[in-house]
Amino acid sequence: MNLLLNLIWLIFSGLWLAIAYVFFGILACILIITIPAGVASFRMAKFALWPFGRSVVEPEKGAGGLSTLTNVIWFIIAGLWLSIGHLTTAAAQAITIIGIPLAIANIRMIPVTCFPFGRRIVPSDRIPAGWRPMIRF
Repeated sequence: MNLLLNLIWLIFSGLWLAIAYVFFGILACILIITIPAGVASFRMAKFALWPFGRSVVEPEKGAGGLSTLTNVIWFIIAGLWLSIGHLTTAAAQAITIIGIPLAIANIRMIPVTCFPFGRRIVPSDRIPAGWRPMIRF
């Protein structure tokens, strides 16, 4: 089922969302200080391309102050725009019955799109000990 959902996702939204993440990743890599944001964007592009069968996890104790600061900067520069892309894609997918699960997945990706730092994307069957699943596909 994950393969089928991933293929439908790739055709109808994954490719376009991944291109947007790569664009913001390249934009972030222009300045040396924002390279970590670029790396996070490339990681999210990979997730946006093929999300089903993966989980977003975060540590139980939190990620720390630097992670919070970079999340705020990320949200202003790219997170808001990427989340609008997810909302637009979800609205287009929700028109059809087949697209409803994909629209729900798009909406569920918005929190990690807005605030990616301090979170990891792992296969759903390999969640590290001490990390709690935030989003599970």
